[in-house]
Amino acid sequence: MNQEKTNSPVSPKIDKTETYMKDKIGIGSSFDLGFREIIILKKKIQIYYLTGLCDTSLVQEIIKKLVDINDEESNLKKVPEIIENRLVHQQVDKSKTMDEAVDQLLSGLIIIFVDGEKYAFVVDVRNYPGRTPAEPDTEHVVRGSRDGFTENIIENTALTRRRIRDARLRHEMLKVGERSKTDLCVCYLQDVADEGLIKLIKDRINEIEIDGIAMADKTIEEFIVERKWNPYPLVRYTERPDVAANHVLEGHVLLIVDTSPSVIILPTTFFHHVQHAEEFRQTPAIGTFIRWTRFLAIMASIFLLPFWLLFVMEPTLLPKELSFIGPQEEGTIPIALQIVLADLGVEFLRMAAIHTPTPLSTAMGLIAAVLIGQIAIDVGMFGPEVILYIAVSAIGTYVTPSYELSVANKLGRFTLVIITGIFGLLGFVIGFTLYMLFLIQLKSLRTPYFWPFIPFNPKAMLQIVLRVPVPFSNERPSIVHPRNNYRQPIRRKERH
Repeated sequence: MNQEKTNSPVSPKIDKTETYMKDKIGIGSSFDLGFREIIILKKKIQIYYLTGLCDTSLVQEIIKKLVDINDEESNLKKVPEIIENRLVHQQVDKSKTMDEAVDQLLSGLIIIFVDGEKYAFVVDVRNYPGRTPAEPDTEHVVRGSRDGFTENIIENTALTRRRIRDARLRHEMLKVGERSKTDLCVCYLQDVADEGLIKLIKDRINEIEIDGIAMADKTIEEFIVERKWNPYPLVRYTERPDVAANHVLEGHVLLIVDTSPSVIILPTTFFHHVQHAEEFRQTPAIGTFIRWTRFLAIMASIFLLPFWLLFVMEPTLLPKELSFIGPQEEGTIPIALQIVLADLGVEFLRMAAIHTPTPLSTAMGLIAAVLIGQIAIDVGMFGPEVILYIAVSAIGTYVTPSYELSVANKLGRFTLVIITGIFGLLGFVIGFTLYMLFLIQLKSLRTPYFWPFIPFNPKAMLQIVLRVPVPFSNERPSIVHPRNNYRQPIRRKERH
């Protein structure tokens, strides 16, 4: 980040420090910025802290420890050393510049200045407000852990570390935003993740120039992947620590952004977005069945409506055995327009469900299903088959594990329906071809989006089609270019 920094050194004259803090961050103006000045062995000591991010009891404890020095010590020449020894906290550092001290203060640390010294003590007693880890609403599993990431970056790194107790796991902290100075952690396995991938991600993070990232991870994503107007997700979000840890073991890189309960996984392909933790919490056979069912639902959410519309418009394409497909009676509204209106209606309901309070959501669903749908059929606005296929397509959308992918698939389906409705068979063929070519040419951090299908990798494709038992999945995916390809140590044959 190209930020203008003055790098003002800490002044040995503590009165200048107080003036700097008043002018720079508003000590005395902002109520949440705490300030205390005490005298320790005839020297002025100034303590600065942020009330909202520091535990009050810890601030009081530090002040009491420092005041007690007057009763227990008498060596005036070693005041800094005495103060440092009395700061009985797990992390105490020194800052030699005012800019660094201010950044640490605004992050929730306590800053202690000693008159006559050219450095300040930085005590980490942060206590960020937030909720306790709970199971994510969008990634439920029948069997499995019930903890999930929170808005606290310290807790999130701890949840990852709990699952990967490896000395080679790295959590590198960066700051993004000239004004927000948001903490961002880059998480990876040092001996597994590709060095080029790590460098690329760090370079793009350091190139970010913005005042602040109030929308946290989403803003970071848009700077890193440069998606422009592409609706398809090029990174994967997860709120489950077990999913994140599994990707780290495969060689992926995690971005953990403070104030966000979602973790970014890099790089990812289309097939990463269609996998769910439930598949790995069941037996391989059940997991494979769940995966195939999910694939079928996702395909239906994209192609069912345009495919059915094509058969309605071109009934000659249907064999005699399937001649029953299509509306028995033609309504007053063209079928293509019925599909568009009904699909928009489902989207209205989805958006309404997000903004509707939970106690009212059930009532809203009953109104939508019983009144609106049935009356629309009775008055002849929609045909029964239109409602049927719209419902199946909507269910396929909700079955899609990735919310971002489901919305992108919905936009692709909507486009295919319109093109097919206007141009018929030719429009469907051209639209389907352009849609597939669009997905094939996408890349996520130089990673082909449709890998391992295109370019084709038979071993990796087998891992996609089948939920292979873990003991036989001993190789990491080659798409992340892991430095250590084998997930399990090679067992030597016992000599007899």
